Amino acid sequence: MHLKHGIQLGYCTNIHRGEGWAETFAALRDYTLRVRDRVAAGEPYGIGLRLGNAAAGELSDPAALAEFRRWLDAENCYVFTINGFPYGKFHGTRVKEQVYAPDWSTPERLAYTIRLFDLLDALLPPGMEGSVSTLPGSFKEFVAADPDRAEAIYANLHACAAHVAALAEKSGRDLHLGLEPEPLGWFETTAETVAFFAEMAQRFPGDDRIARHLGVNYDTCHLAVEFEEPGAALGALRDAGIRMSKLHLSSALRLQPTAEALARLRDFQEDTYLHQVVMRREGGDLRRFRDLPPALDFAAAAAAEPAQIGDEWRVHFHIPLHAQPAAPFGDTQAHLLGVLDALTADPSLCRHLEMETYTWEVLPNDLRANNVVDQLEREYRWTLGQLDARGLR
Repeated sequence: MHLKHGIQLGYCTNIHRGEGWAETFAALRDYTLRVRDRVAAGEPYGIGLRLGNAAAGELSDPAALAEFRRWLDAENCYVFTINGFPYGKFHGTRVKEQVYAPDWSTPERLAYTIRLFDLLDALLPPGMEGSVSTLPGSFKEFVAADPDRAEAIYANLHACAAHVAALAEKSGRDLHLGLEPEPLGWFETTAETVAFFAEMAQRFPGDDRIARHLGVNYDTCHLAVEFEEPGAALGALRDAGIRMSKLHLSSALRLQPTAEALARLRDFQEDTYLHQVVMRREGGDLRRFRDLPPALDFAAAAAAEPAQIGDEWRVHFHIPLHAQPAAPFGDTQAHLLGVLDALTADPSLCRHLEMETYTWEVLPNDLRANNVVDQLEREYRWTLGQLDARGLR
């Protein structure tokens, strides 16, 4: 939906199942329109579209694309951003670290992302900028096992920036790719992100297409899990001249690692997604675990030495924005609100906001609404309330 200062708000449709285009389109008709009717009836309604590789290929058929454009116009909807992080299956199967595959070292990832931009350019309303979000190059473990991937990652991202620049020049649109730092991604912290963009600039000196068309998709869950403060993180990215492509509004699980909390944390273990854990210990030292099971196993082995398991854990488990987890758990809502405060102070910071709680199917029952439409309505109500309080709507 349209906010002040040209800012757009939507929810990411990766919360719904949909690998092929028929299933993706069905989710838009069955769920997205019902959400729209509850929160934005009669208004132009912005969609944050998730397209996997299969759906993107099928939507590229001219007849399918024309039909979708007619549907958007008839329903007073528009697409302003596409989530291009998950390439393949994202629900109902083991995803885990395979969400990073194929990574940016491969021609498949480059071709897929170029296709997303071609589709986005065909779908955007006149004069509206468009964004695609993607993974932070690769998964740390992938590059550690095969360091030669790094060269291909830089080259493919440069090739993507060149394609986006050519597309933008032809259409007159502002188009940009947002790389999304994530715990244990190839770059995960603000410092690593700044270093990555500095390396890109050094490898391709004088190429302003990088700064114009490559930026960051700032996920408030991810940076909160890293124990970063929003003002400092956003300031460092701004000072480095890095574009803010999109803001993912999301919240993570937070806890003090008491025996009770660790026992109940086992309820969050599930077999679909990675739930990276960052543990803070005395003096601010951070220790990272790739998933909940190894973190919990470490805590069990170190039970006799409380200092070893730290004073706070943050878990990459997206929880509903409006939810207030019952004790002994908390959330990282404060980081999200800090980002909205920064946006209020400088509305030019970013023009794309996307709510992203894709974990609907794997949430513990006490954090789930009656159905996914109810949950999305509550997330919208909470988010719109925060935007109203800051004068952004």
